[in-house]
Amino acid sequence: MDAALAVLLALAGGALGGLLGVGGGILFVPALAVLLDHSQIEAEATSLLVIVPMAMVGTWWQRRRGNVELRDGFAIGALAVPGVIAGVAVANALPERALELGFAALCSIVAVRLLRRGLTPKAP
Repeated sequence: MDAALAVLLALAGGALGGLLGVGGGILFVPALAVLLDHSQIEAEATSLLVIVPMAMVGTWWQRRRGNVELRDGFAIGALAVPGVIAGVAVANALPERALELGFAALCSIVAVRLLRRGLTPKAP
């Protein structure tokens, strides 16, 4: 992996995670797959690892400001474990093309919803 590209990717993903509250996977997966020529499954798996330290730091900073609902976070985190296990099993069973198309569809849906939400005037 090109070191300069890796540094830029890490900084951009960290900034995106801090600004928008996402793990950076929305940036990491396509960057790893397209820019660094990883397979879709490698990109997704690597993104899962990258999210761990980002989430820890982001949670620590947000908790200091009173923005973290620990009870909700722990409940969702615990309940997400079986989902992650099932998702990894399915991802490893599917063809790479299906993963690519699924991720592209997810990104498109999220983009459209965010755009609509951002363009909808807020009621006073």
